[in-house]
Amino acid sequence: MRFVEEQGYPAPHVEEVRADGTEHVLDRVDGPLLMDAMVRRPWKLAEQLRTLADLHDRLHRIAAPDWLPGMPDEGDRLLHLDLHPLNVIVSARGPVVIDWPNARRGDPMCDVALTYALMTCARIPVPRPAAAALGRVREPMIRRAFAGRYLGPAFWRRVAEMAELKCFDANMAPDETRALRALTDRARQRAPG
Repeated sequence: MRFVEEQGYPAPHVEEVRADGTEHVLDRVDGPLLMDAMVRRPWKLAEQLRTLADLHDRLHRIAAPDWLPGMPDEGDRLLHLDLHPLNVIVSARGPVVIDWPNARRGDPMCDVALTYALMTCARIPVPRPAAAALGRVREPMIRRAFAGRYLGPAFWRRVAEMAELKCFDANMAPDETRALRALTDRARQRAPG
């Protein structure tokens, strides 16, 4: 996170790192999670999704350090690989991205595609009536507001790869895994070859 902060990216300030690297003392960042802000102000959802895309774009302008593990794609950009509304705090100084243990070096489209897969397939942490209301409009809204700037064959190829990979995540519930498999199939149809 120190590297990220040194690049001017909004991440918590690291005050101290334990000698063995297992524990960090971070600056306190006050504010709601972006997901909570989305639930409280659903009329601003498109704007909030564009903010998330902006955070991806800012991050992907940063060349990853050589010491960071790489993805198989051999890209050289800094990836978060878990940059979704539950890992962004809306603070007084602006959005701050947390939860960096998955950071890697690679192709930015992997990061964007994984976020798209998570936001369209994972359970929404809101009351059931709200989740049901979002059901059919969820993916088209996310596609337009978050992924609109990335759409094309390269995006859909990465969505297929990342959604398929996420199916092996033990943290995904069976219904989420089914949704990821369905997304994989749809993405492959949109990016033949």
